[in-house]
Amino acid sequence: MSGDNGAHGSTALRVLVVGESWIKHTVHMKGFDQFHTTEYEEGAGVFLAALADSGFDVTYIRAHEVSARFPKTLEELARFDVVVLSDIGSNSFLLSDETFLRSERTPNKLAVLAEYVRGGGGLLMVGGYMSFSGIDGRARYGMSPLASVLPVTMLDHDDRVEVPEGLDPCVELPEHPVLGGTPAAWPALLGYNRIAAKPDATVVARTGTDPLLVVAQVGAGRAVAFASDLAPHWAPPEFVGWPHYRALWAAVLRWTGGGAGAEIDGGRIARRTERVRA
Repeated sequence: MSGDNGAHGSTALRVLVVGESWIKHTVHMKGFDQFHTTEYEEGAGVFLAALADSGFDVTYIRAHEVSARFPKTLEELARFDVVVLSDIGSNSFLLSDETFLRSERTPNKLAVLAEYVRGGGGLLMVGGYMSFSGIDGRARYGMSPLASVLPVTMLDHDDRVEVPEGLDPCVELPEHPVLGGTPAAWPALLGYNRIAAKPDATVVARTGTDPLLVVAQVGAGRAVAFASDLAPHWAPPEFVGWPHYRALWAAVLRWTGGGAGAEIDGGRIARRTERVRA
Protein backbone atom coordinates (compact mmCIF):
# COMPACT_ATOMS: atom_id res chain seq x y z
CA MET A 1 0.00 0.00 0.00
CA SER A 2 1.26 3.42 -0.92
CA GLY A 3 1.19 6.31 1.49
CA ASP A 4 1.41 8.75 -1.40
CA ASN A 5 -0.39 9.13 -4.68
CA GLY A 6 0.79 6.85 -7.46
CA ALA A 7 2.92 8.27 -10.22
CA HIS A 8 0.84 9.60 -13.09
CA GLY A 9 2.35 7.20 -15.57
CA SER A 10 2.01 4.08 -13.41
CA THR A 11 0.66 0.96 -15.11
CA ALA A 12 -0.93 -0.35 -11.90
CA LEU A 13 -4.53 0.54 -11.17
CA ARG A 14 -4.42 3.58 -8.88
CA VAL A 15 -7.01 3.28 -6.13
CA LEU A 16 -7.98 5.85 -3.50
CA VAL A 17 -9.75 4.24 -0.51
CA VAL A 18 -11.60 6.55 1.88
CA GLY A 19 -13.25 5.73 5.23
CA GLU A 20 -13.51 2.50 7.23
CA SER A 21 -11.98 3.98 10.39
CA TRP A 22 -13.46 5.30 13.60
CA ILE A 23 -12.73 6.52 17.12
CA LYS A 24 -14.55 5.08 20.14
CA HIS A 25 -14.95 7.12 23.32
CA THR A 26 -16.18 4.81 26.07
CA VAL A 27 -17.56 5.69 29.51
CA HIS A 28 -16.89 2.98 32.11
CA MET A 29 -19.33 3.04 35.05
CA LYS A 30 -18.13 1.20 38.17
CA GLY A 31 -20.51 1.92 41.01
CA PHE A 32 -19.96 5.46 42.24
CA ASP A 33 -16.95 5.96 39.97
CA GLN A 34 -16.50 6.35 36.24
CA PHE A 35 -13.66 6.87 33.79
CA HIS A 36 -13.26 7.33 30.05
CA THR A 37 -11.16 5.51 27.45
CA THR A 38 -10.60 6.33 23.78
CA GLU A 39 -9.72 3.83 21.06
CA TYR A 40 -8.94 4.24 17.38
CA GLU A 41 -9.90 1.39 15.03
CA GLU A 42 -9.73 0.57 11.32
CA GLY A 43 -11.91 -1.93 9.51
CA ALA A 44 -10.25 -1.81 6.11
CA GLY A 45 -7.20 -3.94 6.85
CA VAL A 46 -8.17 -7.12 5.01
CA PHE A 47 -9.57 -5.14 2.08
CA LEU A 48 -6.45 -2.98 1.75
CA ALA A 49 -4.21 -6.04 1.96
CA ALA A 50 -6.26 -7.72 -0.78
CA LEU A 51 -5.82 -4.71 -3.07
CA ALA A 52 -2.09 -4.53 -2.39
CA ASP A 53 -1.75 -8.27 -3.07
CA SER A 54 -3.53 -7.72 -6.38
CA GLY A 55 -0.82 -5.29 -7.44
CA PHE A 56 -2.85 -2.10 -7.15
CA ASP A 57 -1.29 1.23 -6.24
CA VAL A 58 -3.36 2.04 -3.13
CA THR A 59 -3.67 5.29 -1.20
CA TYR A 60 -5.69 5.22 2.03
CA ILE A 61 -7.39 8.27 3.56
CA ARG A 62 -8.84 7.57 7.00
CA ALA A 63 -12.15 9.08 8.02
CA HIS A 64 -10.63 11.77 10.23
CA GLU A 65 -8.19 12.76 7.46
CA VAL A 66 -10.79 13.63 4.81
CA SER A 67 -10.88 17.36 5.52
CA ALA A 68 -7.13 17.71 5.10
CA ARG A 69 -6.27 15.03 2.53
CA PHE A 70 -9.19 14.32 0.18
CA PRO A 71 -8.64 15.95 -3.25
CA LYS A 72 -10.34 19.27 -3.85
CA THR A 73 -9.68 19.55 -7.59
CA LEU A 74 -10.07 17.45 -10.72
CA GLU A 75 -6.32 17.61 -11.21
CA GLU A 76 -5.78 15.90 -7.85
CA LEU A 77 -8.50 13.30 -8.40
CA ALA A 78 -7.22 12.49 -11.88
CA ARG A 79 -4.16 10.92 -10.26
CA PHE A 80 -6.43 7.97 -9.39
CA ASP A 81 -8.32 5.50 -11.56
CA VAL A 82 -10.87 4.52 -8.91
CA VAL A 83 -12.17 6.17 -5.72
CA VAL A 84 -13.66 3.86 -3.07
CA LEU A 85 -15.92 5.32 -0.37
CA SER A 86 -16.73 2.94 2.49
CA ASP A 87 -18.68 3.73 5.64
CA ILE A 88 -18.07 7.47 5.67
CA GLY A 89 -20.89 10.01 5.45
CA SER A 90 -21.29 13.00 3.17
CA ASN A 91 -20.73 15.52 5.99
CA SER A 92 -17.05 14.55 6.18
CA PHE A 93 -16.65 15.85 2.61
CA LEU A 94 -19.05 18.79 2.76
CA LEU A 95 -18.00 20.26 6.13
CA SER A 96 -14.30 20.86 5.72
CA ASP A 97 -12.38 22.60 8.50
CA GLU A 98 -12.25 25.80 6.43
CA THR A 99 -16.03 25.96 6.12
CA PHE A 100 -17.20 24.46 9.40
CA LEU A 101 -14.67 26.14 11.67
CA ARG A 102 -13.91 29.38 9.81
CA SER A 103 -16.92 29.94 7.49
CA GLU A 104 -14.67 30.07 4.44
CA ARG A 105 -15.85 29.13 0.95
CA THR A 106 -14.21 25.91 -0.26
CA PRO A 107 -14.73 23.53 -3.20
CA ASN A 108 -17.55 21.04 -2.84
CA LYS A 109 -15.54 17.81 -2.79
CA LEU A 110 -18.54 15.66 -3.71
CA ALA A 111 -19.37 17.88 -6.69
CA VAL A 112 -15.76 17.58 -7.84
CA LEU A 113 -15.93 13.80 -7.37
CA ALA A 114 -19.13 13.63 -9.43
CA GLU A 115 -17.48 15.58 -12.24
CA TYR A 116 -14.48 13.25 -12.03
CA VAL A 117 -16.75 10.24 -12.59
CA ARG A 118 -18.60 11.80 -15.52
CA GLY A 119 -15.26 12.69 -17.06
CA GLY A 120 -13.83 9.18 -16.93
CA GLY A 121 -13.04 8.25 -13.33
CA GLY A 122 -14.32 5.21 -11.44
CA LEU A 123 -16.37 5.31 -8.24
CA LEU A 124 -17.22 2.46 -5.86
CA MET A 125 -19.45 3.05 -2.83
CA VAL A 126 -19.47 0.18 -0.32
CA GLY A 127 -22.28 -0.12 2.20
CA GLY A 128 -22.21 0.45 5.92
CA TYR A 129 -23.73 2.50 8.71
CA MET A 130 -22.41 5.70 7.07
CA SER A 131 -22.97 4.83 3.40
CA PHE A 132 -25.85 5.74 1.05
CA SER A 133 -28.51 7.07 3.52
CA GLY A 134 -27.09 5.28 6.55
CA ILE A 135 -28.10 4.98 10.17
CA ASP A 136 -30.83 7.51 11.06
CA GLY A 137 -30.35 8.86 7.51
CA ARG A 138 -27.12 10.55 8.60
CA ALA A 139 -24.90 9.60 5.66
CA ARG A 140 -27.20 11.76 3.48
CA TYR A 141 -25.70 11.00 0.07
CA GLY A 142 -29.11 11.29 -1.56
CA MET A 143 -29.01 15.03 -0.82
CA SER A 144 -25.46 15.46 -2.12
CA PRO A 145 -24.02 16.09 -5.61
CA LEU A 146 -22.78 12.49 -5.63
CA ALA A 147 -26.37 11.24 -5.99
CA SER A 148 -26.28 12.22 -9.67
CA VAL A 149 -23.53 9.70 -10.52
CA LEU A 150 -24.23 6.83 -8.15
CA PRO A 151 -26.02 4.00 -10.00
CA VAL A 152 -28.75 3.84 -7.35
CA THR A 153 -31.38 6.00 -5.70
CA MET A 154 -31.48 6.20 -1.93
CA LEU A 155 -34.11 6.32 0.78
CA ASP A 156 -34.76 9.58 2.62
CA HIS A 157 -34.52 7.80 5.98
CA ASP A 158 -32.54 5.06 7.73
CA ASP A 159 -31.84 2.48 5.02
CA ARG A 160 -30.24 -0.32 7.09
CA VAL A 161 -31.61 -3.84 6.84
CA GLU A 162 -30.20 -5.93 9.68
CA VAL A 163 -30.24 -9.68 9.05
CA PRO A 164 -28.56 -11.27 12.12
CA GLU A 165 -29.60 -14.75 10.98
CA GLY A 166 -27.67 -14.24 7.73
CA LEU A 167 -28.74 -13.70 4.14
CA ASP A 168 -27.66 -15.52 1.02
CA PRO A 169 -26.65 -13.19 -1.83
CA CYS A 170 -27.99 -14.12 -5.26
CA VAL A 171 -25.70 -13.39 -8.20
CA GLU A 172 -28.05 -12.83 -11.15
CA LEU A 173 -25.40 -12.14 -13.80
CA PRO A 174 -22.47 -14.45 -13.02
CA GLU A 175 -20.89 -13.76 -16.43
CA HIS A 176 -20.75 -9.98 -15.93
CA PRO A 177 -17.13 -8.80 -16.19
CA VAL A 178 -17.40 -6.90 -12.90
CA LEU A 179 -17.21 -10.32 -11.18
CA GLY A 180 -14.12 -11.43 -13.06
CA GLY A 181 -15.29 -15.03 -13.29
CA THR A 182 -15.46 -15.51 -9.51
CA PRO A 183 -17.93 -18.11 -8.17
CA ALA A 184 -21.60 -17.15 -8.10
CA ALA A 185 -22.08 -18.73 -4.66
CA TRP A 186 -21.12 -16.11 -2.05
CA PRO A 187 -20.89 -16.55 1.72
CA ALA A 188 -23.72 -15.15 3.83
CA LEU A 189 -23.89 -11.50 4.83
CA LEU A 190 -25.49 -10.01 7.95
CA GLY A 191 -27.11 -6.87 6.57
CA TYR A 192 -27.12 -4.19 3.90
CA ASN A 193 -28.32 -0.73 2.89
CA ARG A 194 -31.64 -0.74 1.01
CA ILE A 195 -31.14 1.00 -2.34
CA ALA A 196 -32.89 0.97 -5.73
CA ALA A 197 -31.15 0.67 -9.08
CA LYS A 198 -31.55 3.55 -11.51
CA PRO A 199 -33.23 2.69 -14.85
CA ASP A 200 -29.96 2.79 -16.80
CA ALA A 201 -28.04 0.70 -14.24
CA THR A 202 -27.46 -3.07 -14.18
CA VAL A 203 -28.18 -5.19 -11.11
CA VAL A 204 -25.54 -7.93 -10.96
CA ALA A 205 -26.47 -9.37 -7.55
CA ARG A 206 -29.41 -9.12 -5.17
CA THR A 207 -30.38 -9.98 -1.65
CA GLY A 208 -34.01 -11.00 -1.85
CA THR A 209 -35.64 -8.37 -4.05
CA ASP A 210 -33.19 -5.61 -3.12
CA PRO A 211 -30.09 -4.80 -5.20
CA LEU A 212 -26.76 -5.80 -3.70
CA LEU A 213 -24.28 -5.07 -6.51
CA VAL A 214 -25.24 -2.42 -9.08
CA VAL A 215 -23.09 -1.06 -11.91
CA ALA A 216 -23.51 1.70 -14.47
CA GLN A 217 -21.69 3.68 -17.12
CA VAL A 218 -21.83 7.36 -16.13
CA GLY A 219 -20.70 9.64 -18.91
CA ALA A 220 -17.15 8.51 -19.66
CA GLY A 221 -16.74 6.93 -16.24
CA ARG A 222 -18.18 4.04 -14.27
CA ALA A 223 -19.92 3.83 -10.91
CA VAL A 224 -20.58 0.78 -8.72
CA ALA A 225 -22.67 0.35 -5.58
CA PHE A 226 -22.16 -2.60 -3.22
CA ALA A 227 -24.92 -2.40 -0.64
CA SER A 228 -23.30 -4.50 2.09
CA ASP A 229 -19.97 -4.29 3.87
CA LEU A 230 -16.36 -5.15 3.07
CA ALA A 231 -15.60 -5.78 6.76
CA PRO A 232 -17.45 -6.72 9.98
CA HIS A 233 -20.09 -6.48 11.14
CA TRP A 234 -22.20 -7.02 7.98
CA ALA A 235 -19.33 -8.96 6.37
CA PRO A 236 -18.76 -11.87 8.78
CA PRO A 237 -15.53 -13.89 8.97
CA GLU A 238 -16.93 -16.32 6.37
CA PHE A 239 -17.11 -13.51 3.82
CA VAL A 240 -13.90 -11.68 4.73
CA GLY A 241 -12.03 -14.99 4.84
CA TRP A 242 -13.62 -16.33 1.66
CA PRO A 243 -10.89 -17.67 -0.68
CA HIS A 244 -12.34 -15.54 -3.51
CA TYR A 245 -12.59 -12.31 -1.47
CA ARG A 246 -9.45 -10.83 -3.02
CA ALA A 247 -10.32 -11.90 -6.57
CA LEU A 248 -13.84 -10.48 -6.28
CA TRP A 249 -12.75 -7.04 -5.15
CA ALA A 250 -9.90 -6.98 -7.68
CA ALA A 251 -12.40 -7.71 -10.45
CA VAL A 252 -14.83 -5.06 -9.19
CA LEU A 253 -12.10 -2.42 -9.13
CA ARG A 254 -10.70 -3.36 -12.53
CA TRP A 255 -14.16 -3.02 -14.06
CA THR A 256 -14.82 0.23 -12.21
CA GLY A 257 -11.51 1.61 -13.45
CA GLY A 258 -12.62 0.76 -16.97
CA GLY A 259 -9.10 -0.22 -18.02
CA ALA A 260 -8.06 3.43 -18.18
CA GLY A 261 -8.92 6.13 -15.67
CA ALA A 262 -9.04 9.89 -16.01
CA GLU A 263 -6.69 12.79 -16.51
CA ILE A 264 -6.80 16.49 -17.16
CA ASP A 265 -6.51 17.59 -20.77
CA GLY A 266 -6.54 21.30 -21.44
CA GLY A 267 -8.06 22.03 -18.04
CA ARG A 268 -10.81 19.42 -18.47
CA ILE A 269 -10.96 15.84 -17.32
CA ALA A 270 -10.64 13.21 -20.04
CA ARG A 271 -10.21 9.48 -20.38
CA ARG A 272 -6.69 8.12 -20.53
CA THR A 273 -6.13 5.91 -23.53
CA GLU A 274 -3.21 3.83 -22.36
CA ARG A 275 -3.97 0.39 -21.00
CA VAL A 276 -3.88 0.04 -17.20
CA ARG A 277 -3.20 -3.39 -15.80
CA ALA A 278 -3.01 -4.83 -12.29
